[in-house]
Amino acid sequence: MPAARTSAARTSAADPLLDRALVEEATKKSGLIWVRGTEPARALWHVWHEGAAHVIGDGPGEQPLPGIADGASAEVTVRSKDKGGRLVAWTARVVELAPRSPEWEAAVAELKGKRLNAPDGEAMVDRWARECRVLRLEPGAVDPGMPDGSLAAAPPATSATTRGPLPGALPRMLFRRRGRG
Repeated sequence: MPAARTSAARTSAADPLLDRALVEEATKKSGLIWVRGTEPARALWHVWHEGAAHVIGDGPGEQPLPGIADGASAEVTVRSKDKGGRLVAWTARVVELAPRSPEWEAAVAELKGKRLNAPDGEAMVDRWARECRVLRLEPGAVDPGMPDGSLAAAPPATSATTRGPLPGALPRMLFRRRGRG
């Protein structure tokens, strides 16, 4: 396994155009990308437009974008749409697009076509301009290798349970013998 990692690192350093093509093609075809800023990674729906991934969120009814700030960097992991496994990881420069700017309008036109089950239909563009952030994730360095361990995050603490104590009479009701008839 270490030999493959070294080989991948050499290929990555030798051909940045190949890395760029891999990032673009994998991100275009993936339904979700995992983005980590200062908070744990979060799965986000996106569109690939003009050389970058675009996401929208932080408004009512939209996906949250915690820890992903304008001018910062974020770590993006692209998964396979059919198998769900990691295809490529890359570092992104985060740029928040100004509402109603030409770049914002072009990105929103693409995002609008991919937004499923919008509660307000055509009015969502105005709501996005008022209440949401549109972020452009511009690709940077590509992580050439696969992780050594699991990238699974521990689930957040919650008071929810999957099963409570059984009512006292339930076992008798379930296991009583039916009369022969």
